[in-house]
Amino acid sequence: MLLFVGKIVNQSFITAFITLFLIVDPIGSIPAFNVALKNVPRERIRLVIIRECFFGFVLLALFAFGGSAFMSVLGLSQTAMTLGGALVLLIIALRMLFPGRAGVYGEMEEGEPFIFPIAIPMLAGPSALATVMLLVNGQPAGIVMWVGAIALTMALCAPIIISGEAIQRRLGKKVTAAFERLMGLILAVMAVQMFLTGITEFVMALRA
Repeated sequence: MLLFVGKIVNQSFITAFITLFLIVDPIGSIPAFNVALKNVPRERIRLVIIRECFFGFVLLALFAFGGSAFMSVLGLSQTAMTLGGALVLLIIALRMLFPGRAGVYGEMEEGEPFIFPIAIPMLAGPSALATVMLLVNGQPAGIVMWVGAIALTMALCAPIIISGEAIQRRLGKKVTAAFERLMGLILAVMAVQMFLTGITEFVMALRA
């Protein structure tokens, strides 16, 4: 029995981690990270990236712990959050598939980034925040799992971003762009599935 439960938890953790990692998409966003860090002195890049990943972790963890209370205060239903999260995720996915001149997250500010734009919205963007709130909602055990998934995601994002310039040089712009579009396609499918789930919940609520 314990082995069976452990297997389910492991599968849920892996699913949570993969979902969040795809949404954050640190590899596909390497060009955007490099642009955001272009004015940062080389000796400070590692420190800045670790700091921003920590901020991203804190914000996502806060939404994991306080997501249900936040929804209750605003009077938001699970169905509304599901549909809203699906729309936001779809918009991000479409921007990844068809990026404009400003990129997925818009124009970058000059100077050293502080929280914006790396921690927010690159790491802890609307789609990641909505996904964490939706999937953790009302599940104490799920909160622990998602915090672990958030920590692992940020732990992997940090070295990827630190090595961003080297990765971009090795892969080339075309391969990096192709990877971003692939992640965008996967996220689009996830957004459609989330939207269908929300519609199903809405129809079931009307019938009840």
